[in-house]
Amino acid sequence: MNDDNDPDPVARLSAADPAADVEPRSGFANDVIAQATAEALAGPADDIAPATDLGAERARRRPRWLPVAAVAASIAIVGGLGYGIGASTGGSTDLADGAAPPISLQPATSDRVGPSGGVEMGAATPGMRVGGFAAPESTGSMADRTIGWGFGRNSFSASGLSTSDGSALAYTYDPRSVSNAETVAALAAALGVEGTPELKDGSWLVGPQDGSAPQLGVSLDGTLSFWYSDPRINPWQCVEGTDVAEPCQPVGTLPSEDAAIDALRSIITASGRDASTFEFTSETFEGAVTRSAQAFPVVDGQRLDQSWYLELSDAGIVSTSGTLAPIVELGEYSIVSEQEAFERLSDPRFGAQMTAMPFALREQPVDGTVTEWVPPTEPPATPTSGVSLSWPVNDVEIVSARLGLTSQWQPDGSVLVVPAYEFTDADGGTWSVIAVADSALDFATE
Repeated sequence: MNDDNDPDPVARLSAADPAADVEPRSGFANDVIAQATAEALAGPADDIAPATDLGAERARRRPRWLPVAAVAASIAIVGGLGYGIGASTGGSTDLADGAAPPISLQPATSDRVGPSGGVEMGAATPGMRVGGFAAPESTGSMADRTIGWGFGRNSFSASGLSTSDGSALAYTYDPRSVSNAETVAALAAALGVEGTPELKDGSWLVGPQDGSAPQLGVSLDGTLSFWYSDPRINPWQCVEGTDVAEPCQPVGTLPSEDAAIDALRSIITASGRDASTFEFTSETFEGAVTRSAQAFPVVDGQRLDQSWYLELSDAGIVSTSGTLAPIVELGEYSIVSEQEAFERLSDPRFGAQMTAMPFALREQPVDGTVTEWVPPTEPPATPTSGVSLSWPVNDVEIVSARLGLTSQWQPDGSVLVVPAYEFTDADGGTWSVIAVADSALDFATE
């Protein structure tokens, strides 16, 4: 027992190890790690193997929950530092920056659990324009990150783009290969969640779902996304009896960047994934007592837009989320040229149209100050006959293009990772459009 009369977390994790009483042979640990991480993400296109047989892959992966549980049992929460890392995680905690940024066909969101314990709709990348919407340069406020983005209409121009088409590899998430009680139990053990996985209302659930203790949920969606939170150590959650009219004042020591990244590495490893195939970032904000970390899967030198997220306090992991489904090859797709993809920016079938001007896009003074709003004393003047209609059109000059990968949700909920182009304009904004040729696109609405 610890000072709070709660079961010791190390003991809980050790008890969850199905091989606790087994004396391993020499070199066993290294063999287990090599086996559990053998599903490394694909490398350069020249080294790509044929498309994966999903049935064979599922049969081959299913028994691997035992080594995953053993890895999970090697991870222990420690006070003050947030997480103790078992020897199995390995690797440096230095932030990786070799992969290209993710491409998204939707406004950039991460749907992650934020400091309040609720789901935080992810931040748009400053300058990113997706489907005709432009993300404002962030001033650091939540309003900038969650408000709609976009303004006016667009007239595109470009020169020097390639007219050569070709083909590129696509991938998919394979959620059924790991959607089982064993996988969920191993992750729950790593996070210290007590209970038996229960399949209920479309999710695997572990632990009480009433906010009284750590809880884990795994959705039966196309990526097998999971979420975890521990309300007992959430510094933003008011204790019972607190005056709700007064905001809670979080207290605690801010964890280090390395501690947050190490904790997220450990969760990825405990889930059976290879942490070396991810790139990590970490951030916090002024006055915070928790630090967040993100991990982006990297495929063919490209970050994917389905990232993992973790929030760490000095007492341990407050919340974390990610995608448990492995990524497997789907084969090659024909893709259009840069020039043809550029023309799609003006094609209404591909959605590059502005629809609204968010407040966050209104021009701000250079010095960062904001002019105080003065309430009006009367409505606008009545327009006169013949007045011109305001119909703003942005002249957008495309200066470069790159081919990458993006997530695409299917009607049945499955998720593909398919080729996409990202165009950069003269102002530094980016415009994303799918690269897959028309012949492989189903334009039907039913």
